[in-house]
Amino acid sequence: MRHTRTAQPSDALAIRICIEAAYQHYIARMGKPPGPMLDDYANVIQQHKVSVVEEEGKIVGVLVLIQTESGMLLDNVAVHPEHQGKGLGHRLIELAESETRNQGYAHLDLYTHECMTENIEMYKRIGYVETECRMEHGYSRVYMRKVLS
Repeated sequence: MRHTRTAQPSDALAIRICIEAAYQHYIARMGKPPGPMLDDYANVIQQHKVSVVEEEGKIVGVLVLIQTESGMLLDNVAVHPEHQGKGLGHRLIELAESETRNQGYAHLDLYTHECMTENIEMYKRIGYVETECRMEHGYSRVYMRKVLS
């Protein structure tokens, strides 16, 4: 049985393991670890809204939302490879959109690396529009936004 809950400080290691598994295959494509693999999740949990999806006591999905000056940023959505293709990523994105609406914001922003083309196409299919591309912290990022109803 899967359930979603707010991350606790004790989840930091399990979150890191899930994220490393989810992003591992991008290292060869990018030539270096993706940004989410470098984050300190103990700090991320303290500073931002982090939700996890658990199945049988194991964290299999992670969502990180950051409140910014202009609204909410979907900073990270990751699903362990053993659980991909089951709609969990979409469920986490819907949670991010719902939380953004609940906070009173009219749009949700996100970014992804330019080489993560399958992610860019998926985001476009669900209503996100590319707003800008820029180099940031050594990564070529594509920023996208979805206006929420």
